[in-house]
Amino acid sequence: MQYTHLPQLEAKVSKICLGTMTWGQQNNEAEAHAQMDFALSQGVNFWDTAEMYPSPPDKDKQGDTERFMGTWFAKNHKRQEVILASKISPMGFLRDGKTRFNAKHISAAIDGNLERLQTDYIDLYQLHWPERQTNFFGTRGYTKDMAKQDLSELTPFLETLEALNGEIKKGRIRAFGLSNDTAWGVMRYVCEAEKNGLAGPITVQNPYSLLNRLFEVGLAEVAHRENVGLLAYSPLGFGVLSGKYSGGRRPDGARLTLYERFERYINAEAKWATEQYANIAEDAGLDMAQMALAFVNQQPFVTSNIIGATSIEQLKANIGSMNVQLSDDVLSAIEEVHRLQPNPAP
Repeated sequence: MQYTHLPQLEAKVSKICLGTMTWGQQNNEAEAHAQMDFALSQGVNFWDTAEMYPSPPDKDKQGDTERFMGTWFAKNHKRQEVILASKISPMGFLRDGKTRFNAKHISAAIDGNLERLQTDYIDLYQLHWPERQTNFFGTRGYTKDMAKQDLSELTPFLETLEALNGEIKKGRIRAFGLSNDTAWGVMRYVCEAEKNGLAGPITVQNPYSLLNRLFEVGLAEVAHRENVGLLAYSPLGFGVLSGKYSGGRRPDGARLTLYERFERYINAEAKWATEQYANIAEDAGLDMAQMALAFVNQQPFVTSNIIGATSIEQLKANIGSMNVQLSDDVLSAIEEVHRLQPNPAP
């Protein structure tokens, strides 16, 4: 395993991060515990969750992912071996759909996170997506309706920063990050923090894969120059880049088989690009999923690559991508496909 140093946490985190959002939907508690056992045995010490998980969101199952992790910590007493990340999520059924990133709601959310996780601190606490409407979750552009939004109705950036810094001082979180945010949003937090002598965001968790490289436009430079590393999620595009859906296949129990709403990675453009990447992997003698993950692993702005799996076999293969180094020929072939069809699945 390779590790990235996070000086703000005085810790090293594995380049592979264990994603957990299937736990409670596609995985039961025993399976989740088995994944945690295996991941830690392979040196994966960075784990990511959220108060809204499992995904897709379900009011009756909300928080189950954190509960599974909490029972694992209680059973194994290995909390100190894990760099734990979680989130506050502005979901409709949480806090009656009125979540604001202010001290009241952040404190209440952390109360719940800590209780479910059976711990007294979270290493990295993230804002799951902005309060404001902007182009995340499959929206490619910045629309007129987004531009019309009155930001004075939302929590000021400084107020959110002060709330998060208050939680750092209490020791309930050690650092914070953003998620599904834009270059403008990240820079506003960075600048407000610097201006007011406060701790700023150290990571941003956004989608990044062969099918969605929008992070490279603007945000990659922010990540590099402002030391806000990317935690890349959906590096396999809901499993599309494993090739398991090729030819219209829908394997039993697979995410896109169970949840048809997740369709942005299987539009016509994404299908074409996926076929080209499959050909590149075949020509190079590479496992397609490992090639896609290795591409993400090798990006200099990536702090950690969040992998998700529903079986130990998938988890083992995904972690194994750390042993794959893409050649210049493979990278050149990937860039040619990207030139012809950039970002088919935002």
